[in-house]
Amino acid sequence: MTAASDLYCVLGNPVAHSRSPWIHARFAELTGERLRYEARLVPLGGFAAALAALAAEGARGCNVTVPFKLDAAATATACSERVRLAGAANTLSLAGGAIVADNTDGLGLVADIVQNAGFGLAGRDVLLLGAGGAAAGALGPLIEQAPRRVLVANRTLARAEALVQAHAGLATLHKVELSAQLPQALEHDFDLVVNATASSLAGAAVPVPAGVLRAGGLAYDMMYGPAAQGFLDWARAGGAEARDGLGMLVEQAAEAFALWRGVRPPSAQVLAELRALLAEPAR
Repeated sequence: MTAASDLYCVLGNPVAHSRSPWIHARFAELTGERLRYEARLVPLGGFAAALAALAAEGARGCNVTVPFKLDAAATATACSERVRLAGAANTLSLAGGAIVADNTDGLGLVADIVQNAGFGLAGRDVLLLGAGGAAAGALGPLIEQAPRRVLVANRTLARAEALVQAHAGLATLHKVELSAQLPQALEHDFDLVVNATASSLAGAAVPVPAGVLRAGGLAYDMMYGPAAQGFLDWARAGGAEARDGLGMLVEQAAEAFALWRGVRPPSAQVLAELRALLAEPAR
């Protein structure tokens, strides 16, 4: 190991709010890995140039957030099966001129649901709201948990159908009933509802009718903090458990860290610390 710290960063627009630098710094501290991790604002339309500049600095990898996950997949010289299915990447490894893309979002979601929330997915009925990059990254790992069925609901039905078609083979392999539907047409109740839409971020109403979530089920919003509060309140009012996406954020970061460094960080500890940090009153 050299004396210099390896460079990693998160690329996005906006990106100043990102908790990823804090998370990865804490991972490095707890595992003894030498690295520095920065947040970098990328101009819209400037992803390829920003990535080239980062590689020229000798960076070992980067995370990619909105709105560049599709660009990240398209720029890669090699990609994982998760990226191929989702069409989006959030984790890039850089070495020797190669750009290797992966998508750890869905892995982080599943880890938070199954390990941190203790909510097993095998044999369950799952409703995935949205068909954009967030939903695309989540669908494959959800299917791999062998739920009974997964229904993708999106206001543009064609996008949901395309996502379902791309994952049809994986669903068949795991014996999962996979389908697409418009949100307003939903009638049956589900054990798990995952909100992968931008409704929470926009402060919009919950994008599904009341009653789609079974009492005692789990409602999961990929957003966290105040943005997720409306969705969480809706779930609790219906007698369900509610969880925001902070755990997904930490767990997807842990997956990326393990890919880059070959070391699994203590994600549960870092999640607890981050929740405590965010709960502290401003000074």
